[in-house]
Amino acid sequence: MKQTNYHLFDFMDFHPDLQAGEALWKAYAPTNIQERNGDIVVTIPYQQQLHQEDMAPDTSTPQRSFDLIVRAYEPDIIRLFTTMSGDEMAEQDDMLQFAPEVKRLPLRYVGCEIIAANGKKVAAIDLSAPRLDHWSDLLPAPQPAPFITFYPDGDEKKGIALSDDHFSPPRYDALPLGFCSVSQDKASTSMTERATISFRCEADECFVGTGERFRKMDLSGQTFQLKNQDGQGVNNRRCYKNIPFYLSSRMYGCFYHTSDYCKLSLADHSTRSVQFLNDHATLDVFLIGGSTPEEILRGYRMLTGFPQMPPLWSFGIWMSRMTYFSADEVTDICDRLRREHYPCDVIHLDTGWFRTDWLCEWKFNPERFPDPKGFIQRLKEQGFKVSLWQLPYVAQGAEQLEEAKTNKYISQSTKEEDTATGEASSNFSALDYAGTIDFTYPKATDWYKNTLLKPLLEMGVKCIKTDFGENIHMDHQYHAMTPERLNNIYALLYQRAAYEVTKEVTGDGIVWARAAWAGCQRYPLHWGGDSESSWAGMAGSLKGGLHFGLSGFAFWSHDVPGFHSTPDFMNSTLDEQVYVRWTQFGVFSSHMRYHGTCKREPWHYPNIVPIVKRWWKLRYRLIPYIIEQSEQACRSGYPMVRALLFHHPHDRQCWHIDDEYYFGSEFLVCPVMNSDNRRDIYLPEGLWANFFTGERLEGGRWYYNVEVPLNEMPVFVRPGALIKLYPDEVDSTDDMDMNKAITIEITKDYKGI
Repeated sequence: MKQTNYHLFDFMDFHPDLQAGEALWKAYAPTNIQERNGDIVVTIPYQQQLHQEDMAPDTSTPQRSFDLIVRAYEPDIIRLFTTMSGDEMAEQDDMLQFAPEVKRLPLRYVGCEIIAANGKKVAAIDLSAPRLDHWSDLLPAPQPAPFITFYPDGDEKKGIALSDDHFSPPRYDALPLGFCSVSQDKASTSMTERATISFRCEADECFVGTGERFRKMDLSGQTFQLKNQDGQGVNNRRCYKNIPFYLSSRMYGCFYHTSDYCKLSLADHSTRSVQFLNDHATLDVFLIGGSTPEEILRGYRMLTGFPQMPPLWSFGIWMSRMTYFSADEVTDICDRLRREHYPCDVIHLDTGWFRTDWLCEWKFNPERFPDPKGFIQRLKEQGFKVSLWQLPYVAQGAEQLEEAKTNKYISQSTKEEDTATGEASSNFSALDYAGTIDFTYPKATDWYKNTLLKPLLEMGVKCIKTDFGENIHMDHQYHAMTPERLNNIYALLYQRAAYEVTKEVTGDGIVWARAAWAGCQRYPLHWGGDSESSWAGMAGSLKGGLHFGLSGFAFWSHDVPGFHSTPDFMNSTLDEQVYVRWTQFGVFSSHMRYHGTCKREPWHYPNIVPIVKRWWKLRYRLIPYIIEQSEQACRSGYPMVRALLFHHPHDRQCWHIDDEYYFGSEFLVCPVMNSDNRRDIYLPEGLWANFFTGERLEGGRWYYNVEVPLNEMPVFVRPGALIKLYPDEVDSTDDMDMNKAITIEITKDYKGI
């Protein structure tokens, strides 16, 4: 559909031809407000609008009223719930996992104000008549609206108000609350679908988060479809990991509790409003207060769950490519890694460990991997853990297909014949995937965990790569949900199953996942998908990682040095500068994996091997620091790779910087992402020391066109910082005794490491 630049069509998804049977309903001023079991229930009448482009009330149609429930929680959380579809408000489901600190706060309504039991003012409802100086009847009077302002942390200077945003009474740019009804003909009963809520925003307000968004830091002026799909890179609008949460520079967060397809406009359709549209006519919104981004993100995690700590070995280097095809090939690579003392902890087997590449049957090829248990044991003795690729679709021709179909472990086609691959097919494989494993069905989940994964884990495999999951078969049936409501949350059900059985069998809670939705942060870890091996791919990866960290996730990785080549996707050679610069970026990321469509082992690039090996060794020196900071990230609102605004929310520059980041609390990292070996560097206010040289620099300013030789990367620390390091060279984390870790202090005499 072509863009019209009008709210009704471009945001509310009405067809410009105004198809019959579809009606818009606008919220009016409340008709009743009462306290009920500690909640405040606001009755909102909705008036149907005439079936035309300009809004006007259809007074021939009776109003319909729905309750808006206002609920408050400690600490600093307000919940708004309304449904036109008969849904119930729940406090526990797949997404919601309330922390013990989250407690209901009874509310009472006193003189147009909603007051919590602790005395905090939670909201104000303006029922007064608008002030007018009448002189013209050129345009109709504005329609009534609910004027409600919310104060999640009690700070009345940053109230979050519903937005009744219009140019003139007939021309609206946002609705405070509204919904759409659809009927096939005049005789049929109309059904509700699509509901919207909007909040006012300020002219200079910035927004971040919403998932792994491959965009600049400030997302204002953009509209996003929160619909998980194969991103096919890290430089476009498609997104593997949509999270219905944003953080505002006015210091509040907003979590839309839904798995439905939805749309979020951040000061785009109107610069005066933040707007949300849900494809299902229920709105469940959490407004989260706080004085810092970390407090707000911690509040979000208190609702949806905190990340769990990955195992020590996962913080070492992972070696992979797409793909290794035999035990002999892997053995040769691992032997050379050890012989030449490249520190490494994980060897990952991608799509080629089956009898047919991509034909996922969860079993080793008996010819190329004749003794998988012995193979894994020998690697373990060398200090290597094995990670295995798989995906949640059962292919035509797979050994398990009939069992899966007979027992309905996979989705069931709604067609008599289904030979189409559907949306769940691979970008690279010609295989026909017959169905998606149905994790809404407990028996299918048990089958996946205990029949498919458990034998591999008992054999010694340490991690399952839960690839794909952002698309499912949309023309199939599932046990407990429609495909439209399941698609976004599927990643959570899928990763939870793999995480749980992995932890049960191995003791280590970990997956290596690509897709995500709200709540997936509980099951680390996630990586950034199929980035191009280029400067653009590296920059897009970092942008995505920063927004992902602003969406509740602590752990995030990316394919070093990018996943695919250009112009030949599978076969173009790598740029050695990109390899080095991406390696440096990887060292200062929560996890570090080499992976892609051609050779990734460093000895294939002899010109840069000495540089790469030095950075690998640094990675292992940093592991005590990484462990310390990761443990903090699991308890707080912090991610490991964090935007500058986490520590400098009042520095307006930091809401726009997306090519620098903090790694933990101490390192300010400025990766070089161009072939010129130069970059501009912004240092926030205060004194800074170069971690590698000890050079002191004043902050609160830009340093332009700084020369950075290929073997260097700008990394800064604060004077007085304490950095834990490992003193000895090791081949893997198996060689580490954390009691031997040392702490260096960045004193005035510090000259670098």
